[in-house]
Amino acid sequence: MTERREGLAAYIAVTAAYWAFMLTDGALRMLVLLHFHTLGFSPVQLAYLFILYEIAGIVTNLSAGWIAARFGLTSTLYAGLAIQVAALLALSALDPGWALWPSVFFVMAVQGASGVAKDLSKMSAKSAVKLLAPTGQGGLFRWVAVLTGSKNAVKGVGFLLGAALLGLIGFVPSVLAMAAALAVILAAVLWKMPAGLPRGRKGTKFAEVFSKDHNINWLSAARLFLFGARDVWFVVGIPIYFYAVLSDGTEAGDRAAFFLIGSFMALWTILYGAAQASAPRLLRAASRPEAELIGEARRWAGLLFAVPALLALAVWLAGAPAPWLTVTLVAGLLLFGGIFAVNSSLHSYLILAFSTSERVTMDVGFYYMANAAGRLLGTLLSGLSYQLGGLPACLGTAALLVALSWLGAGRLDSGRRAGVPA
Repeated sequence: MTERREGLAAYIAVTAAYWAFMLTDGALRMLVLLHFHTLGFSPVQLAYLFILYEIAGIVTNLSAGWIAARFGLTSTLYAGLAIQVAALLALSALDPGWALWPSVFFVMAVQGASGVAKDLSKMSAKSAVKLLAPTGQGGLFRWVAVLTGSKNAVKGVGFLLGAALLGLIGFVPSVLAMAAALAVILAAVLWKMPAGLPRGRKGTKFAEVFSKDHNINWLSAARLFLFGARDVWFVVGIPIYFYAVLSDGTEAGDRAAFFLIGSFMALWTILYGAAQASAPRLLRAASRPEAELIGEARRWAGLLFAVPALLALAVWLAGAPAPWLTVTLVAGLLLFGGIFAVNSSLHSYLILAFSTSERVTMDVGFYYMANAAGRLLGTLLSGLSYQLGGLPACLGTAALLVALSWLGAGRLDSGRRAGVPA
């Protein structure tokens, strides 16, 4: 019982630190996107700002799984928070007088550091669920759904916070305020982190992070294309499209557009998080075997495909922005978020169900490496597709990526046990 209480206290501390991190992560995303759009960056240049963030996630997730297995989960959590504080402080040093490309490369480098920080923190929190969640009656699914859903709700608040701070106090004061707040959180967890999380095991080899399990590999492929399908419209396409529709080019118009765009991004992410947290209840996970939930992963991926495909057709047929089109986009993207959330929640449960306790940090790291690769793919395609074909191209590309995710989910096999090669 003592070990269980310590484990629960450690999980709560990790989760609270993760929430604080994701609040700053969401705010920073909106600050960078909107600030540099007003400075005249093109959609492709805006996408460049986030490329190193996603590349860093690919490398970090592989490394973080091994680091946590070798040195313990708290080491990766502390490192993630500290690196994010340093990244925020560095971003405050950006000189508006710098030429365009030096500014781009500097922000890319800082975003890369932030990407390292985010995935160190994420891997710590997600792995803790596998180790500490109660077994039986859908306990694992419920715990991971609550963690993931609440994290995304917090990140949604961060989107609104970032847009609001940019309009109210400006770019540099905003990032300094976030750095100070996160430094306080880091000091608190360093001082009061309870016992209860594993300390790591010596002799863990880096090569062990590459999974040979059939289901983990195909689930990772499905995850890659799922998150590519979200970010291909989420990162650049929709914010820039709505800015063009909402802003009249004046300072007051820009502030109003920032607030409305931040509000939409926040609402989408908060509702997405709520849907994730509700997924176990919606799917009746407590009374269903793992094989049925694998089937649900295929079915919900198929449902998701229709939404971006129909939205792409609607925008293409409209030809120009119109009030009815804006309402359709908002409603359709919120529907996308709800279905996407169920897909994401199923994936997050299945990766932990497929993993063993001995390999959990490495399997979770490998899986989130694929997640980061999907975000990178979506980020690259977001700026490129918007510049080449506008919002219809972004949404059409999202539909194609969802179809590929459905194919990956279709290869999951309930008859295979963990450790069976692909």
